[in-house]
Amino acid sequence: MSDNTLLLVGMGTVFFGLALATLLLVRPTSSRASGVARSLMVIEQLHVDGRTPSAPPASERLVRPAMQRMGRIGRRLTPIGTPARLQRRLDLAGNPAGWSVERMFAMKAAGLVTGVALGVLVIASGRFALGLIWLAGAAVVGFWLPDVLLYNSGLKRQDALRRSVPDALDMLTVCVEAGLGFDAGLAQVARNAKGPIAGEFARLLREMQIGKTRITAFQDLAMRTTVVEVRIFVSALVQSDKLGIPLAGVLREQAAEMRLKRRQRAEEQAQKVPVKILFPLLLCIFPALFVVVIGPGAIQIAHSLVGSR
Repeated sequence: MSDNTLLLVGMGTVFFGLALATLLLVRPTSSRASGVARSLMVIEQLHVDGRTPSAPPASERLVRPAMQRMGRIGRRLTPIGTPARLQRRLDLAGNPAGWSVERMFAMKAAGLVTGVALGVLVIASGRFALGLIWLAGAAVVGFWLPDVLLYNSGLKRQDALRRSVPDALDMLTVCVEAGLGFDAGLAQVARNAKGPIAGEFARLLREMQIGKTRITAFQDLAMRTTVVEVRIFVSALVQSDKLGIPLAGVLREQAAEMRLKRRQRAEEQAQKVPVKILFPLLLCIFPALFVVVIGPGAIQIAHSLVGSR
């Protein structure tokens, strides 16, 4: 190697060493400065009202860590695919406030631990066989009770959604035919309608405002429900948007069809009443009726037979 090459290599090595030393020396200093600045910002925000920062509440220090541990235990005990299933049921239930997938896992684990504790207490009292039954039954019930409650909540909400759809479509049809745009009509329905459909339309508007297309937002609405009428309504709107059909006519036809289906569903429920009332009639009303009608005669016959002897 020539002298010039050795000189270039030496200069490059020295430059690299200086750059590395600068990074090692400057980076901790800058991170410490940013950390101090961030701490000063937090302290300044905490002392805006002139009060000293108070200790976090008991829910932050005790309850939340316990719920997180329970959530990890519940997640380990559930099979693969359970989070997606629970999220689907939460969507069907309208995502109630305070309910989340992690909280569902925590509730399942807490129910399991409570059931096991009850079984252990019964076993400790000396009744081993009964304690084993309590342990198995209470643990299973405690583990699956949150799922049952969530499923029941979803069924009730879907039923309420099914009942409120025809009135909401009538209101939307009136708004669009009166000259409002489709989005403005949805906003009017979201403000004035009753039932879960108002919340669904409000969420639909928010999703379109943050950048979702109308077709994608409506398809997500159809995925969040099991109501057939809503799915048909979404399919009709998507087709009309793709084909350029006026929305007023589509909404008018959909509203009329929804009213017809609601009347048919009411007639169907009325036809089921005689069959549903048959079993209470046979098991509860007829025995009491027989006792009232035949009882006095049976008593007189018994007295006559006893007196004849």
